[in-house]
Amino acid sequence: MNKNKYLRCISAGVLLAVFTVNVSAENESFSAADVKKGSAIYSQNCGPCHGPRMLDPQGAFDLRTFPKDDKNRFITSVTKGKNQMPPWGGLLSAADIEALWAYVFVGEK
Repeated sequence: MNKNKYLRCISAGVLLAVFTVNVSAENESFSAADVKKGSAIYSQNCGPCHGPRMLDPQGAFDLRTFPKDDKNRFITSVTKGKNQMPPWGGLLSAADIEALWAYVFVGEK
């Protein structure tokens, strides 16, 4: 395979991967009940470190900037903990973590 054809194939693969990730993130939809539940979970468990309503983080990761196409990273971080954040997998159910993702994904209105 010549170099130009190889580069075109690589470029097409990268574009396809980016497009696929963006499409899947854009197609996420959540019920108002899930977002509300996530907001309550956030307020009780996450707000003390990440700031109330994700508006004033004092040193913890600014969740308003969390990549919308990286749900797996979010779930893993919440479940297993990361850096200074403790693991919440033993305290929150999978449904709770999904609701929390809905809240973080949609953002504070």
